[in-house]
Amino acid sequence: MSDLFTSAGLEQDAPRPLADKLRPKTMDEVVGQDHLIGPDAPLGRMLSAGRLTSLVFWGPPGTGKTTMARLLAQSTDLYFEQISAVFSGVTDLRKCFEAAAGRRKTGKGTLLFVDEIHRFNRSQQDGFLPYVEDGTIILVGATTENPSFELNAALLSRLQVLTLNRLDDANLEELLNRAEKLEGKKLPVSDEARAILYGMADGDGRYLLNLTDILLGLEFKETLDAAALVKVLQKRAPVYDKDREGHYNLISALHKSLRGSDTDAALYWTARMLAGGEDPLYILRRLVRFASEDIGLADPNALVQTLAAKGAYDFLGSPEGDLHVAQAVIYLGTAPKSNATYKAYKVATKRAKETGSLNPPMHILNAPTKMMKEMGYGKDYAYDHDTEHGFSGQDYFPDDLKREEFYRPQERGFEREIKKRLDYWEKLRTDLKD
Repeated sequence: MSDLFTSAGLEQDAPRPLADKLRPKTMDEVVGQDHLIGPDAPLGRMLSAGRLTSLVFWGPPGTGKTTMARLLAQSTDLYFEQISAVFSGVTDLRKCFEAAAGRRKTGKGTLLFVDEIHRFNRSQQDGFLPYVEDGTIILVGATTENPSFELNAALLSRLQVLTLNRLDDANLEELLNRAEKLEGKKLPVSDEARAILYGMADGDGRYLLNLTDILLGLEFKETLDAAALVKVLQKRAPVYDKDREGHYNLISALHKSLRGSDTDAALYWTARMLAGGEDPLYILRRLVRFASEDIGLADPNALVQTLAAKGAYDFLGSPEGDLHVAQAVIYLGTAPKSNATYKAYKVATKRAKETGSLNPPMHILNAPTKMMKEMGYGKDYAYDHDTEHGFSGQDYFPDDLKREEFYRPQERGFEREIKKRLDYWEKLRTDLKD
């Protein structure tokens, strides 16, 4: 039936999405990936040599992964076979391998494009190995997830990873210009609305063209401003998968923005996560950790503020409680920073593991029984409150461990005052020994 449909010329009149109509026919038409397709770039060199290696395309949605795979097959005269790991299993893979082996006997190579390749489990990924190694297929995988996390080492070692860029506004403008030229009319939107359209696309060229398809297919009495555009198209949910790499990238961006005291950037990443549906309590847990890890006693109130924000969020929930998350972010971003507590604990933990069997010195042990007193428990213990300065200067480390300085406060925030105290006690300790 499909052959009759095509031979009758009806296929040309069938409705096709704008993204399909504008699919590049040559590598030169691919937008935003010059770092891969230029003459001195990886794909450019491969095509010049007429020799492909197995690849994995890693990049956001709508950046050209499928199109580039098709063009690679076309440019190297390979049979293009496409499957999706979402809908395919072992049986489908076996059929692909058998068909590729049959073509190979006739002198025809196969480029097997596997969309969402990270969805295959470890054993399914292992199934590719012999066919990639003996050249039965040129494997081109596509993934939106970090291949080093999602592909097993054996398969990854046989693939060259090529990273595709998110499309910027200039790239999106080029796609929009092509669409308008193809359709013979301009989008009925203001300049501000056009910019909003790029924001909605969020670097996804296919999504932009789908939005454009909608707008070009409707009739409007007047040019759409930003508000009218949003009303017509509604709002796209941010690309954010709480179980994937984006989740960890954004929380890392928040943490490092806070550490760098860039409060505005920290608020932006917080808002990105909340808009994407992140659990505010997950963000608050990181803020509580940050309060001690990166601020510590430079501002002891940081921990109080973050715990108060957590309590307020528990009490109010979203969306009202989100404001308390933002308040905690602002407090932490503007607080003095010190990792002295974090470093002190790490060093003390390391030393404790190395010397874990050492006993406390006898003079600081309690002696609740007569026998223990006779054995020397508590002997010569100095009660600090009874000393002239409220400080005895005694050693509280194990007898066989030389006294060490783990905590070294910074000259920032409240730790300045703590440093003065420690320096004072150290001088007293030295004077008392003399």
